[in-house]
Amino acid sequence: MYEKTLAEQSQMLAKGECSSVELTSHYLERIARFNAELNALISVDDKGAVAAAHAADAKRAEGDASPLLGIPMVHKDIFCVEGGRTTCGSRMLEHFVSPYNATVVNKTREAGMVLLGKANMDEFAMGSSNENSYFGGVKNPWNHDCVPGGSSGGSAAAVAARLAPLATGTDTGGSIRQPAAFCGLTGLKPTYGRVSRYGMIAFASSLDQAGPMAITAEDCAMVLQAIAGFDERDSTSSDKPVDDYTANLDTPIAGLKIGVPEEYFSEGLDNDVATQVRSALSEYEKLGATLVPISLPNQGLCIPAYYVVAPAEASSNLSRFDGVRFGYRCDSPVDLEDLYTRSRGEGFGAEVKRRILIGTYALSAGYYDAYYLKAQQVRRLISNDFDAAFQQVDVIAGPTTPTPAFEAGAKTDDPVAMYLNDLYTVSANLCGLPSLSMACGNVNGLPVGLQLTGQYFDEARLLHVAHRYQQVTDWHQRMPAGIE
Repeated sequence: MYEKTLAEQSQMLAKGECSSVELTSHYLERIARFNAELNALISVDDKGAVAAAHAADAKRAEGDASPLLGIPMVHKDIFCVEGGRTTCGSRMLEHFVSPYNATVVNKTREAGMVLLGKANMDEFAMGSSNENSYFGGVKNPWNHDCVPGGSSGGSAAAVAARLAPLATGTDTGGSIRQPAAFCGLTGLKPTYGRVSRYGMIAFASSLDQAGPMAITAEDCAMVLQAIAGFDERDSTSSDKPVDDYTANLDTPIAGLKIGVPEEYFSEGLDNDVATQVRSALSEYEKLGATLVPISLPNQGLCIPAYYVVAPAEASSNLSRFDGVRFGYRCDSPVDLEDLYTRSRGEGFGAEVKRRILIGTYALSAGYYDAYYLKAQQVRRLISNDFDAAFQQVDVIAGPTTPTPAFEAGAKTDDPVAMYLNDLYTVSANLCGLPSLSMACGNVNGLPVGLQLTGQYFDEARLLHVAHRYQQVTDWHQRMPAGIE
């Protein structure tokens, strides 16, 4: 059953070919077999999952035909789940039990999905390799010596190893798309505000967005249908009506204009990755699309702008973790200052501390205008580039990452080299645009990702375009060796 996509499993449940209990038990058995090696999941709720599966089967027996009813899934451990641990991959929240559910958690439950457990992640979603988790690094199912990408690496590894057909992730600068590329999956970052951030522990509030990671674009469309929409508890949530994301997946794309930025194929891109991406673009030409050369002049400013804005917002958001109200508290503090200093010093990991320090510096008196304000102005220039490009094309395509997955430890001593993995992804977050990555090739036994970026709230088109490619290729169907 693990070889089936979410959409295929939905059909199996609808036809009575299997029950949710059977499907859930199947995945729990796979988790028991493979998770110890991969370290993809921080926590597993066997009893809760089986109970939810029984409830789903009972609803289906009563005539409920909801497409996601009884489908097992995993949440990234950044989403609050009532009564369960939500760690954010940090010692700071190692024992934190949430008193409420995130909106995304509520919506997947309302759809009838079965929660198997919580996925490992870079601490507070800060990282590009999933080596920054307090609970240890996650291994890439395609090659255990390589990273799965971050920060949603646990989610990506879980789906790639078929420990679940679907996992949620969060994307602040590419943290859904980059691990999806490294693990051969489809991962969607929706438009900023399309999916509620309520109950999703904040990293950078103007950049964070939740989204699905699955085998196919069709799977992602089904899940986005369930989790998208306005939430009055999230002040950044959009009240724009939700499209029907599955309605037009099979329609032709003849006449589609795909923009190909020259800046995406310049210095820094691995030659073999470039070859695979260009081959994927040629498939679109066979489907009737037109490739249009475009330019994004300020592409080179994306990384520096992002790594001012994101740490600045992180330093503000993480100030609440002080050892007083919840989370880690140091032993025997001598006074309040000692409580703050040692709780934060002992509770946070190195990468989180680095970003807090950078962000605090950028926001400090005398430097705010020079750094944070300037970065926001550059952010507007980058957004203007995309606005101009979308006057000519329908979607923009290119590589998701400059290279395939790299070996664990290869970049841990060089933060700048690590940050450059986000070269092609951070722009969508800076602009709030929807963006998707899907498998499009293989280099040295490791997957390569093709990234598609669309106009605001144009997720339906992105999913449609990705689905059409997946109908004529099989890269998304390929699985890592050794997971049978």
